Amino acid sequence: MGVVVKKFEQPRKKKWYLIPSILLLAALCIGGMELAMCSYFEPELYQRITAPVRNAVQAGVQHVTEAVRTGVRQVTETGEAVWNGLCLTADAASLRLRTAWEELTTEAESDEELQLVDDNLVTAAPRPPANYTITALESREELDILTGGALEVVYYDQTSERWAGESYGSDRIGSHGCGPTAMSIVVSTLTGQIVDPAEMARHCVEKGCWARLHGSYLSIVQTVAEDFGLVCSPLPPEEADSDTIVQHLASGSLIVALMGPGHFTNGGHFIVLRGVTLEGGILVADPASQERSLTVWDLDLILEELSVKRWDGSPLWVVSPQFT
Repeated sequence: MGVVVKKFEQPRKKKWYLIPSILLLAALCIGGMELAMCSYFEPELYQRITAPVRNAVQAGVQHVTEAVRTGVRQVTETGEAVWNGLCLTADAASLRLRTAWEELTTEAESDEELQLVDDNLVTAAPRPPANYTITALESREELDILTGGALEVVYYDQTSERWAGESYGSDRIGSHGCGPTAMSIVVSTLTGQIVDPAEMARHCVEKGCWARLHGSYLSIVQTVAEDFGLVCSPLPPEEADSDTIVQHLASGSLIVALMGPGHFTNGGHFIVLRGVTLEGGILVADPASQERSLTVWDLDLILEELSVKRWDGSPLWVVSPQFT
């Protein structure tokens, strides 16, 4: 007779932990049905009951939307800053490459006068600097201002420590930069836009006005004047009598003059005629000399020492504001 052995059976565990879930599900179903019926039979009550939930959802959506917008805006601004930085770097590299290429491939122009600061070789001024009641050099808000005449003129000295070492193409402003420095004086005075010699030198190089080892092409005056919204008109020397010069200077214009050998240079040199004294003397702004800028000059002497060059408006240009 065989023995029947019953397997040991463990008592089944009751799944009590499911009860809360079932009750919650039932409550949700019942609540959902009640809300559905309420929305149909009592819309106003339904709106009051669900208003907190709707408001919370809307607030959450607005918060997320604003966060996304802020993120997109920050990414856009960062991208623009990176792009602008790359553009500036590319522009600077392009300018350096053009300057180096011109230095390697361009011969010095033989038909340009050598515009080189050479104070040791020029003739001394016929008289000492004028009394401060006639003209003076004053410092105002980090600018040097020449007084006297119809206009107070913003003055830059190309030989000063601040500007002399700055680049003009492969040359230096201190030795070859009378052109851009003179145009800095003109533009800063007539437009109110302060453009210093270093900035003007870069602009002139970009515009093709720099003449390697010689200073500037004579087109610099017309080119820069037009670029900064000024009116520039050549003044033939045969028409530059005392009455004409006085009329232009008294009306608020400046006259750029290219000088030849004599009291201002031993080669070629740009200066600015800036005013007339009561006695008919001429006030100038000489980019290479504060002393000459404070001296009263005879018009006849200036006309006698004008450059003999006669192209691109040389040797006299009347520059005026653009009146509208």
